[in-house]
Amino acid sequence: MTLAKHIADASWGEFTRQLAYKANWAGRTYVEIGRFFPSSKRCSGCGCVVDRLPLAVRVWECPECKAIHDRDINAARNILAAGRAVLAFGENVSDACISVYSSGSR
Repeated sequence: MTLAKHIADASWGEFTRQLAYKANWAGRTYVEIGRFFPSSKRCSGCGCVVDRLPLAVRVWECPECKAIHDRDINAARNILAAGRAVLAFGENVSDACISVYSSGSR
């Protein structure tokens, strides 16, 4: 791993630590979606997960429901839905890539 990658990883870790701290300080819940959560590859309409989606592909069609997705907008919808599901149903929603830190737990 390069020095730049180590620095970027440390910076991201500090950023997420600060988010959790500020959420705790404000009495809010911090929901963390793991780096391997398939937010871009999961259809926000039907939930189908495509096997491969190279970074160069910015728009894709779901093979199941034929919905056309902008990669970034689809990922944002999936992340929002995952966070809301955790808040509604609890920490063990159905994906091991989701963690919850309520006020006072981190």
